[in-house]
Amino acid sequence: MRFGLMVIGDEILNGSHTDAHFGAVREMLEARGLRLAWVEYVADVPSEIIARLKRSFAESTPVFVTGGIGATPDDHTRQAAANALEVPLALHPEAAQFIIDLSEKRGDDLNSVIHLQRLNMANFPAGAGIIPNPFNNVAGFHVQHHYFVPGFPVMAHPMLEWVLDTLYADEFFKERHAHLSAHVYGLQESQIAPLMIAIEHDFNGVQTYSLPKIAQEATDSTEAKRYHIELGVKANGEACALLDAAWDRLKSEVRDLGGEVV
Repeated sequence: MRFGLMVIGDEILNGSHTDAHFGAVREMLEARGLRLAWVEYVADVPSEIIARLKRSFAESTPVFVTGGIGATPDDHTRQAAANALEVPLALHPEAAQFIIDLSEKRGDDLNSVIHLQRLNMANFPAGAGIIPNPFNNVAGFHVQHHYFVPGFPVMAHPMLEWVLDTLYADEFFKERHAHLSAHVYGLQESQIAPLMIAIEHDFNGVQTYSLPKIAQEATDSTEAKRYHIELGVKANGEACALLDAAWDRLKSEVRDLGGEVV
């Protein structure tokens, strides 16, 4: 099973912060036999968030959405999700109680501007459920296979793990997927491409891929400029049974062309 990841925030796009979600989400999915389908970065612009959510709500892929669910003027995600679904925002009773408890713990008057502003974070699109937040108990929400969490990794990542372990445990390791790869020296991609096409034709469901590289990490100046190709095969489900045979043939034919497979 595959998931989408939508990271919302100007701070990612303008470079003031580095995205900490992509790598972490990929790892938590792979640890459960799941995969990423796509990743998208979206600015804090309501119309852009609405447009992208409308598109993903119309698809069946479950989506993790990080960022923009706070209570400051630049947090647009909750309202954008409601607009995309054409439903109103509604105060979620359980999420509101979490915030009331938090305000009382901090000694804030429940009629104060501080508390009422904080309470906005319990406004979710009508019909949404909550995602527990073990860090400070201010919940995220889920609606129509979309899972909305804060932009802060220390909050977001445990919340997304809760989503997976609570709602998608039946999908863990349900579909097998595998890949094999190596570096090829001495050939150009144009020389390897016909072999790749033949492999995909003869081994149904097996896909090939290539990525040209220059070994920048090498210390020797000549070696550092040595061109090579990362070449591989990948498959899902039943096609994984064909992967070893496809890979052995591809390596053999690359060597027959004079390539060095490392």
